[in-house]
Amino acid sequence: MAVGIFDSGLGGLTVWQAVRAHMPDLPIHYLADSAHAPYGVRDADDIHALTKASVERLWSSGCDLVVLACNTASAAALRRMQEAGVPQGKRVLGVFVPLIEALTERDWGDNSPPREVGVKNVALFATPATVASRAFQRELAFRAVGVDVEAQACGGVVDAIEDGDMILAEALVRSHVDALKRKMPMPQAAILGCTHYPLMQDIFQDALGAQVTVFSQPDLVAQSLQDYLERRPEMRGAGETNMFLTTGDAKRVSDRATQFLRRQILFEAA
Repeated sequence: MAVGIFDSGLGGLTVWQAVRAHMPDLPIHYLADSAHAPYGVRDADDIHALTKASVERLWSSGCDLVVLACNTASAAALRRMQEAGVPQGKRVLGVFVPLIEALTERDWGDNSPPREVGVKNVALFATPATVASRAFQRELAFRAVGVDVEAQACGGVVDAIEDGDMILAEALVRSHVDALKRKMPMPQAAILGCTHYPLMQDIFQDALGAQVTVFSQPDLVAQSLQDYLERRPEMRGAGETNMFLTTGDAKRVSDRATQFLRRQILFEAA
């Protein structure tokens, strides 16, 4: 058994890297649905079907706990999967909760009524599907009031990163930040609502300005997962083998992953 991390492509490797830094001995099975990436331009039913199939693949490989290291999947599929029922002894977690805990400075288990928090103006950068779902705003509303969230759909950024074209990715990021600023000139905080975007975090920060606090998910998700596993050690599994799986071309995905993380990553066919 091992913990599973799922993403539509390579963005979830930012979460994988953070989890490894926090828990170097934790066995992880990573699955990239590269054949169907990007998810951010697909409709909700399609995203749900693809996510469900990938989670079931990780369950079958011995993962009792699967983290959706994909905001689009978390937004469009997680609640639906949980409402349909998860097999006994299995768990699926998303990436929104740790982010909202950090933004609102309150634990998810705090079920007191929503209250005002320190941040009032928040910029959300995400894929078109995540923006359309309004899942972040919905989950935030359970915890906080008086927060104005301005969402910017960042079309093309994931494709550019997956293709390894970081020059195009930077140009697109700066264009999307400019578009956001026309709607919300002075955000106090910015949410990088896609696990690909931390690869461009310095560009987001530069374009937004030093006065804007940028919340990036990998470390927040890793810390939350570590806390969860300390409370639920039975979900860690007993396996010792790390695994990288992809539905796409294994060599191409391995080359891109190695380029992103600057360490050799070898994928095999899912």
